[in-house]
Amino acid sequence: MSAASSVPMTCLSLKEVEDLTFRALTACGVSPANALSVTASVVAAEAEGVHSHGLARLPTYCAHAKVGKIDGKAMPELTRPRPGLVRVDARDGFAHPAIDLGLPALFEAAKTQGIAALAVTNSYNCGVVGYHVERIAKAGLMALGFVNAPASIAPVGGTKPVFGTNPVAFAVPRSGEDPLVLDQSSSVIAKSEIVVHQQRGQKIPLGWALDRNGNPTDDPAAALDGGTMVPSGGHKGAGLALIVELFAAWITGANLSIDASSFADNAGGSPRTGQFFIAVDPGPLAGPDAAARLAHLFAAIVEQEGARLPGSRRAAARRQTADAGVRIPAILKDRLDTIAAGA
Repeated sequence: MSAASSVPMTCLSLKEVEDLTFRALTACGVSPANALSVTASVVAAEAEGVHSHGLARLPTYCAHAKVGKIDGKAMPELTRPRPGLVRVDARDGFAHPAIDLGLPALFEAAKTQGIAALAVTNSYNCGVVGYHVERIAKAGLMALGFVNAPASIAPVGGTKPVFGTNPVAFAVPRSGEDPLVLDQSSSVIAKSEIVVHQQRGQKIPLGWALDRNGNPTDDPAAALDGGTMVPSGGHKGAGLALIVELFAAWITGANLSIDASSFADNAGGSPRTGQFFIAVDPGPLAGPDAAARLAHLFAAIVEQEGARLPGSRRAAARRQTADAGVRIPAILKDRLDTIAAGA
């Protein structure tokens, strides 16, 4: 397989990423309101160097909207079953507008009740989970996010996928700084990273995935063609995937990972997966010196040579991208231009 350097690349500004994403989505029948919501997430992903959830996923988003696997014109519906619970039915549409609809109600409930939860059901891939919990933290709330995905991880001792890569994300507000954000999948690596390696002609490191026969592979095509993802930390990653499954799918009434259609192809109906967010107001509990204690904790980490806080690489990528722009495979840019032109 060819090295990444052999794949022709092109550079886009974030404004060009925004324009291209919006035009591609609306050309495939996505409503302008929904397209704006998805576009904001794609731009944020590219700004932070998380290319697997940026433009690399856009052709799939567009294809699913075009064939009706996802309803690009869906209007999510919000209900309040309890004072501290917010529920949004995405109605087989994109997750992003459903989450956008639910967040203001989540903020209000958490600040009133002290703690609140947002359950999103009948949904779809929500992109970078850290993007959503960071917005909760920017509202002054500590946040947890759980997201399930179509099955790609087998339980410990088994060979048949039961759990998705099932990411979990956390964010905490910081005084005078951007929130700290931790975002990780239950697998060694997010499945979408394997897609990016395939697009760029790169091998994947051994230990990321198994082929359909359960053997370690460095070929992204073999990993994606009936293979499985390796759970992070062995049985601990599989356990985390189960916890996420219960929060994101079971408690929201969404499809379990074993019942969700693939995010990667056009087969099946809507995946109808789920997202679950918990927001906590730290003020009444953490005390008046909360900010100083948090800074003290983080200083104990960053003052050690070689140590870093979660999310620091993404913060650095934001600064670099603002100046240098985003590099993507030229063939991907050509494909998106064709989609945006309505072809």
